[in-house]
Amino acid sequence: MLETIGNRVAQATAWCGELSLFAARSIRDAFRPPYEVGETLRQLHELGLRSVPLIAVAGLAVGVVLSMHTRASLERFGAEAMIPAGLALALVKETGPLTAGLLLSGRIGAGIGAELGAMKVTEQIDALEATAVDSFKYLVVTRMVACVVALPILTTVMNAAGIFGGYLAEASIAQTSPQLYFDRAFSLVDFTDLVPATLKTAVFGFIIAVVSSFLGMTTTQGTEGVGRASTRSVVMSSVVLIVVNVVLVRLIFLLFPETG
Repeated sequence: MLETIGNRVAQATAWCGELSLFAARSIRDAFRPPYEVGETLRQLHELGLRSVPLIAVAGLAVGVVLSMHTRASLERFGAEAMIPAGLALALVKETGPLTAGLLLSGRIGAGIGAELGAMKVTEQIDALEATAVDSFKYLVVTRMVACVVALPILTTVMNAAGIFGGYLAEASIAQTSPQLYFDRAFSLVDFTDLVPATLKTAVFGFIIAVVSSFLGMTTTQGTEGVGRASTRSVVMSSVVLIVVNVVLVRLIFLLFPETG
C-alpha cells in the first residue's frame, strides 16, 4: 500500500517537473528568433477570433442571470439602484475572467490537446523535424503566444456582453434607461479593478496552452491516447487555472489593496 502511494507521488512529482520544464522552454523560445509570425496570427484567428461568439453569448447569459439574482437579493434592502454597479464589479473583478478562462479551457484546451495528440501519433511532428522545422516553436510557442494575447481580449468581450446582458434584464424588469444603467454600472468600477483582473487572464491563457500542448505532445497509444489527451487537457488546465486564480487574486490584493 505504502509502496503504491509512494510510486504515485513519485510519478506526480515527475509529471509536474516535466511540465515545468516544458513551460520554461516555451517562455524561453518565445523570445528567441526565428519568430513564427504567420502561424501565430493563424492561431490567433483559430483560438481567439473563432471563440468570440461563444464568449459573447455566454457573457450575455451570465449578465442576465447575475442581474436577476442580484435584484432578488438587493430588493430586500431597497437597494435596487446598486444593481448595475454590483453587477459590473462582480463581472470585471472575478466572474468574467474566471468564466472566460474555464470556457476557453474547454474549447481551446480540447482542441490543442486533440490536434497535437493526433499529430504526435501519426508522426507528423517527426515529419516537421525532418524538414528542419523547430516543431516546438512552430506548434507550441505559437499557440502559447496566441492564447496569452487572446484571453485578455476575450475577457473584455465577456465583461462587455455581461454588462449589456444586465442592462437587458433591468430594462425588461424595471424599464431602466440605457444612460442611467450604464452611468450606475461604471460609477464604482476603476482601472485598479479592471486592469489587474483582465491581465491575469494572460496567465490563464499561458496555462491553457502549455498544459494542453504538453499533454498533446506526450500522447501515446494511438487514437485512444488522442481522446485521452483531449479530455485530460480540459480537466488539467481547468484545475490548474482555478488553483492559480486563488494565488493571483491574493497577489492582486497585495499589490492593489484598494481593490479589496
